[in-house]
Amino acid sequence: MKKLAIIGSGGFGREVAWLVERINQFKPTWELIGFIDDYITSNDVIVNGYPVLGGCDWLKDQQDEIYAVCAIGSSKNRKSVVNKLEGVRFASLIDPSVIMSNRAVIGEGSIICAGSILTVDVNIGKHVIINLDCTIGHDAILMDFVTLYPSVNVSGNTVLDECVEMGTGSQIIQKLKVGEGTIVGAGTVVVKDLPNGCTAVGSPAKVIKFHDNL
Repeated sequence: MKKLAIIGSGGFGREVAWLVERINQFKPTWELIGFIDDYITSNDVIVNGYPVLGGCDWLKDQQDEIYAVCAIGSSKNRKSVVNKLEGVRFASLIDPSVIMSNRAVIGEGSIICAGSILTVDVNIGKHVIINLDCTIGHDAILMDFVTLYPSVNVSGNTVLDECVEMGTGSQIIQKLKVGEGTIVGAGTVVVKDLPNGCTAVGSPAKVIKFHDNL
C-alpha cells in the first residue's frame, strides 16, 4: 500500500481519515501514516488514532516517500498551503459510495466524499473538495481549489471558477458561471452569473459584499 499523510487535523481532516478507512475496506490502497499540521507543535499528539507527524516542512522533507492530500476546507487557505509544497505528490480520494461516470475527469489532490453523484463529462480540477451528498450535472466544470460543502447541487453546463466556495445546501441552475474566489452562502439558489470575489446569499442569490482580495 502507498503511504499517505493528511494535511490538516481538524474536523474535515478527521472525516478524510474516515474516507481513507472506507477506501481500504473496499480495496486496500493507502497506509495512512498520520496528519500534517503547522499549528500543532507537540510531538506526541494523536488524532483519532493517528499521529500528528509535523508541519509542512516535515512533509517536504519526506516528499519522495509519501503521498499527501490537503483537507483544509477554506479554498483560499488550501491553495496557499498547496502552493508552498512544490514537489509533493498528491493523492485523489474518492469514497467507494460515489456514483460517477467514467467520462468524469478528476484532478490531482481532489477529495470526493460519500453519497455524491457526478454525471457525464464533468471536469473536476486540482485540489477540489466535494463534500457529502453533492450532485454535479453533465458538462460542469469545477476549477482548481473549488469547495462544495455538504448537499450542494451543481446543474449541467455550469462553471465554478478557481477557489469558489458553495455553502451547505446551495444550488446553481444550468449554464451559469460563478466567478473566481466567490463565496455562495448556505442554502443560496444561484439563478444568474455571479462576479469574481464576492459573497452572495439568498434565494435568488444576491451579492452582499465584495472581498478586498482574491
